[in-house]
Amino acid sequence: MEDIYKLDLLQVSCGNQAIPTATVRIVGPDGKPLETTSTGTGPVDAAYRALNQLIGVPNHLIEYAVNSVTEGIDAQGEVTVRIEADGRTFVGRSADTDIVVASAKALMNALNRAIAHMPGEKQAVWANP
Repeated sequence: MEDIYKLDLLQVSCGNQAIPTATVRIVGPDGKPLETTSTGTGPVDAAYRALNQLIGVPNHLIEYAVNSVTEGIDAQGEVTVRIEADGRTFVGRSADTDIVVASAKALMNALNRAIAHMPGEKQAVWANP
């Protein structure tokens, strides 16, 4: 399956005295970059809010899991997400040394799967927010 949307940039800011904020830029099916900034309860939530705002596929996060793939200071974290969209469940996975990046890529993987399985007319609308 070829990705409809690709993550181009993810920048987050967070801390115990800061509002978690994520700036996300994705490249859409037409090759144009789309960018937005969002806040959330943490960096992953902020990134997910920004991605959902950009892609526009109504969904509900059912499961979020992080597991270590490798050991050590440069360990990779694998993120698995399960979302419900249009009455169906879609799974997304990604791994990265940065779990916020892996989280964003996992959600994008699930959303790309959801869009690919939508009827043609819905697919065209969601692929052009």
